[in-house]
Amino acid sequence: MWGLGKNRTKLGKFLDKQGRTQNELAKAAGVNRETVSKACNDPNYSPTVKTLSKLMKAIRKLDPNAKPDDFFDI
Repeated sequence: MWGLGKNRTKLGKFLDKQGRTQNELAKAAGVNRETVSKACNDPNYSPTVKTLSKLMKAIRKLDPNAKPDDFFDI
């Protein structure tokens, strides 16, 4: 099981449920894997507008109805 025993954010749980890795999201979004790691593990992480846009573009390939509010407290 993905993410077993880790504290995960909503984005981390989404990736786990989809069976996707942080590396896959980072590559699809064109952002650093460390950025995705923060977004998946740090509940206080707040991405910049540019990073959020890139992440959401990649996430919408998995779930076309996804909204930023589903993953981040904005």
